[in-house]
Parts: sequence; structure tokens; C-alpha cells
Amino acid sequence: MFDCFFPDEWQDSTYEIDFEALYEEGYRGLIFDIDNTLVPHGAPADERTMQLFFRLKKLGFACCLLSNNQLERVSTFNEKVDVRFIEDAHKPAIRNYVKAMEVMGTDKRNTIFIGDQLFTDVWGAKRAGIRNILVKPIHPKEEIQIVLKRYLEKIVLFFYRRRRGV
Repeated sequence: MFDCFFPDEWQDSTYEIDFEALYEEGYRGLIFDIDNTLVPHGAPADERTMQLFFRLKKLGFACCLLSNNQLERVSTFNEKVDVRFIEDAHKPAIRNYVKAMEVMGTDKRNTIFIGDQLFTDVWGAKRAGIRNILVKPIHPKEEIQIVLKRYLEKIVLFFYRRRRGV
């Protein structure tokens, strides 16, 4: 019943993902949400984020930020990480997931999406046919519409854990 919202993988943090192993598996494109995936909601790119993107580029990954935020937020965040980005993405609509792969020169087989929300990030990636990794939100401070979705996410994640035997 909730399968369309189940993540392909669930990690505690973006910063705990084994990107080297993903590269060895043949993945070449990484699409990231920003808020509560890379930094707390509304925060600028920090040292940890800058180091992550430096490492990813050095490994050979193409990266793209895909955010429902507006241009000012996304472009300001991107000043310190310097990757491609798409703002006002209307996730979970698939159009901009596809566009992100196009700008990175990747496809569904070698791209992964990383985000913190089931009903936008994961569902959109699944609809676009992209492997996805759900990460736990970095910080509890969120906009009210996201707080409300988190209650529904808890229900879906209960069934996800039950299915996986976690």
C-alpha cells in the first residue's frame, strides 16, 4: 500500500553514505535536496558540506542540487559548493529530476537522489526511476507544512521498518 513511498535505502545522515562504494558500483550522478539533507533548514553551506562536495568531485561524481526553494536560497547555498542546481523544482514532479540528469550527463541507471522527505524527495525519485536514499532530517526546525507531512511519514516508515524487519 505504501510501497511507492518506501526509500530504496535509509541512512542516518548524508555524511555517513559510502560514496566511494557507490562510485565503485558505477554511479556517476548525485542529486541532492538541500534543507535538512545537507544543512539545517535555511542554513548556508558549512565546512562539512563544502568538504563533502570537494570529495565527491574528486571521486568523479557529477552533482546537482534539486530544491523546491526559490532561486535566492539555492544560488546563495550553491556559492560555496559550486555544482549545478535547479530551484523551484516542484518535487515530486519528475520533470526536474530528468533535467538534473541531463545537466549532469547521467541517466537513471547511474544516478542517485539523496533527500530527507518521503512525499517529495523519495516519491519523486521513484517516479523518475532513480535510486534514492532517504536520510534523517538534520534538525527538527522546519516549516509548518513539512512538520505536518512528518506525521504521515512516521506511518509510512513504520510499515517500511516492518517490511524490512528492522
